[in-house]
Amino acid sequence: MTDQTAGSVDADLLAEPRLVVEPGVAARVSAVATPVLQGMGYRLVRIKISGEAGCTVQIMAERPDGTMQLEDCEAISRALSPVLDVADPINRAYRLEISSPGIDRPLVRRSDFERFGGHLVKIEMAVAHQGRKRFRGTLNGVEGNAVRLHRDDTRADEDADVLLVMEDIAEARLVLTDELIAESMRRGKAAEREMRRELGIEPPAPAHAKKRDPAKSNKPKAKPKKPLPKNTKKHRLAAQGLPGGEFDPTEGD
Repeated sequence: MTDQTAGSVDADLLAEPRLVVEPGVAARVSAVATPVLQGMGYRLVRIKISGEAGCTVQIMAERPDGTMQLEDCEAISRALSPVLDVADPINRAYRLEISSPGIDRPLVRRSDFERFGGHLVKIEMAVAHQGRKRFRGTLNGVEGNAVRLHRDDTRADEDADVLLVMEDIAEARLVLTDELIAESMRRGKAAEREMRRELGIEPPAPAHAKKRDPAKSNKPKAKPKKPLPKNTKKHRLAAQGLPGGEFDPTEGD
């Protein structure tokens, strides 16, 4: 993928709307935070307002590739705090908290549901589907404006496969599994290597370093052995100065 194509993909992901959004005061915070985050190259994942420790406003964000480092959180906090102070969407004192989505992250965009196909999720509907609001199962892709879910909590007389309209979802979250943890680690390592290369931190391979050919060896070649004399007894006797006629040259060694 070229830099131009990668930039186009990132821009599309930044502009992708959330399908799972918050109501009330959190929606007002979202209206203020979203353009700031997009201008910095991040996208909003979720806003949660709680009464713990007075009032806490938690803003969950990420880069378009799904990564988020501590330095990113600090940069967002410095940029967003003065904007929120001016807009004042809370109307009371609060503590701002910027965080990454985490491994068992919320799914709020169509690309989220596509990206994590095959993983276990919990979904709570804002609008009931077939008389129920809570579902749990494996994501099996996106069809039109709906998510296909293979439920693992069905009764014998129920169909395990359901289609849930994304805009009717109140909350969707990945369930922590060994497979999810392993994939998250792979993604994190790949993103870290890419970032180090972009920053020039990842050193290039030394110019003198060459790949070793396993067919070749650094060991010195063994010198070919000289053939042994056919009659070693005769030669020993000759070396000792004994007359060769004192023994039978046809006698075995």
